[in-house]
Amino acid sequence: MQRILFLYLGVWLLLSWPIFGHAATPIVHDAEYYILEAQNGKAWAVEDGELDKKLAELKKKYGTPPNIIHYMWDDQPVMAFGDPMYQKIRGYDTPHLNKLAAEGMLFSRMVTEPGCTPSRSAVLTGQLAIRTGTWEIGFPIEYTGFAAENVTMAEVLSKAGYATGFFGKLHLGDTEESYPHNQGFDEAFWAVYNQVTSLYNKMGEGANAIIGMKEQLLAKNPYQRDHTFIQDEAYVFYLEGKKGELAREWRDGSQEVKDYKDFDIESRGRALNFIRTSAEAKKPFYVAWWPLWMSFIGNPQKITLQRGMVGEEYQRVIEPDIEQLRKTLDGLGIAENTLIIAMADNGPMTHNPPPGAGLGEGIFRGGKGDFTEGGVRVCAAALWPGVIEPGQVAGDLIHQADLFTTFARLAGATQYIPTDRVIDGIDQTALLMNGDTHGRRDYNFIYQGPDLAATSKDQYKIHWVSKDPSQAKSGLTAIYDLYNDHREVHPIVVGGFHMKEPFKRMRARHELWKQKYPDRHHKRGPAYTGIANARPETIAISQPPAALKSLPYDVLEFIEQLDDLPYDGGDSSSPGQ
Repeated sequence: MQRILFLYLGVWLLLSWPIFGHAATPIVHDAEYYILEAQNGKAWAVEDGELDKKLAELKKKYGTPPNIIHYMWDDQPVMAFGDPMYQKIRGYDTPHLNKLAAEGMLFSRMVTEPGCTPSRSAVLTGQLAIRTGTWEIGFPIEYTGFAAENVTMAEVLSKAGYATGFFGKLHLGDTEESYPHNQGFDEAFWAVYNQVTSLYNKMGEGANAIIGMKEQLLAKNPYQRDHTFIQDEAYVFYLEGKKGELAREWRDGSQEVKDYKDFDIESRGRALNFIRTSAEAKKPFYVAWWPLWMSFIGNPQKITLQRGMVGEEYQRVIEPDIEQLRKTLDGLGIAENTLIIAMADNGPMTHNPPPGAGLGEGIFRGGKGDFTEGGVRVCAAALWPGVIEPGQVAGDLIHQADLFTTFARLAGATQYIPTDRVIDGIDQTALLMNGDTHGRRDYNFIYQGPDLAATSKDQYKIHWVSKDPSQAKSGLTAIYDLYNDHREVHPIVVGGFHMKEPFKRMRARHELWKQKYPDRHHKRGPAYTGIANARPETIAISQPPAALKSLPYDVLEFIEQLDDLPYDGGDSSSPGQ
């Protein structure tokens, strides 16, 4: 059976490559894509020819391929912006984001990975996070990071002559090779970890928002013997760097609330300056601008009816970002040659969020970390004046990994996409330029940690895991109709039996293709190296002090064992209720 399926895939590949004009070494997609291409490829080839003419005309008109800005923030559901009624219900407003959506295209089925680290990895590589070993969300100190062998959007577009800048939250590890200026970005200013670091300070400890970190605020513990257990004095939160240079720690390691809140303001200034500098040099640019945006220590003065962190930080961070971005593009006269994608990175943090966060579920069930739609379907819009017809709402399925391949196509850089690995991202240029119904994806494989948890095809979805062990393990796995059961609470059993085998075939093709292109593992190594102004406490993390060198083992040997520890992703069969 395995050989039959491989032969089946091989036939499709051999038939499709010459017909549809791929390069001598074509991009390798997931197995399911070739099923679609075999049936639609001729029509797509004609459409692609027309799109190529449009792109050539635009390049001739403006002198460069389009500038690309990917603006992404955390944990928001579908309709979080662009829908005034939803915002009235939630008690906040985003007029600048809503205007962007109204003047461009809203996506009703933009799906992502279910957590921030895997989501950011998927965007940068065009690959599901399971393929790059970046499926786990980390906290300080990780001793792991985004591996050098990954090929990022910044690297691809740099080869096509783009200026590339990263500004905001990265959250892809704390090893030197994971730093964005070592991953293709010309200039980078980034937060190493996520929003929980807004609590890693004296105010957080004093308010009992964190426990046992800031020992100077705690009663002396006469039973404490190990003073190296947490090592928070070595944490590095914010870094900056330029390609080919060492990184530098911003503000010399200060971890106060003010530093956290100033970070997004600093990111805004640097991003806008990068855009101005690139435009004045008449160089196309790619900017990944991903603000931290939400502090778990809120501002005492409230400015929205919601008063939650979501509504408040939309007003304090994201709305000013979008307003100033658009004013800058208009002032430079480059708005019509700039594509903006504004979106969330995954669904809301519905499981044990900090008090007052405002991170409630949207219309879909579940949230961050879940395989239900609430975990992976997010608010998103695209703006490209004069190219994307305004006022559109697209019903096509689009995955965040598709941005990788789409941006490369728009930049004329597809020849730089690696062909030695599966690229899950599908070119969605036709969707952007020709509108609703012109998408080229109808499937999604949803991983929860290292496990395949669900698969969707058109509006139908199967859960490979279930709270009822007799269901998934007995083979009577149910189907969900997302148009009629968007919360995935009414499984179709008898009426969906005919879909069981087709879904199994999808999974078999997906997993067999992995045998040819295996997933990679985490890349482990010392943390916080390659920092020019590293503090002594930080250096000691990877160069242990003399007191620890007398141990009967290598004090850093544990790094290689971290991946052998059991993975505990919680109850993977229990999405949000």
